[in-house]
Amino acid sequence: MSKELGLLNFVCILVTLVFLAMIVITAVTAGDILTTDTLFIMTICLVMAVMFAASPLLYLKSQNKLPIPFMKKTSESPTISASGQIAASPRKPMLDAKGRAMPADVRAIVANLGQKEASSE
Repeated sequence: MSKELGLLNFVCILVTLVFLAMIVITAVTAGDILTTDTLFIMTICLVMAVMFAASPLLYLKSQNKLPIPFMKKTSESPTISASGQIAASPRKPMLDAKGRAMPADVRAIVANLGQKEASSE
């Protein structure tokens, strides 16, 4: 399965580069770039390039090999906004003695207690 996926990604990248090359060739060889026909051909080539580039990019993202530059990492402890609302926590829920998930307000209290103990030491 891995060989087929690698071949598929390679073919998709190759076709993407062909469509991008067609855009460059169209821009260079066309006398006037701002005609309806030229803009239509360039737009279609760009859409097709994006369509073929999506599969390899999503694969790289799923394998955590594609860093997303402006995406921040989430914090481990729940944060409380100025209005007192608790932000959703992406980690596993805290469990009580019976194995039930603790409510968000209890998680916030536990997180605040942990911060106060760490700062007093």
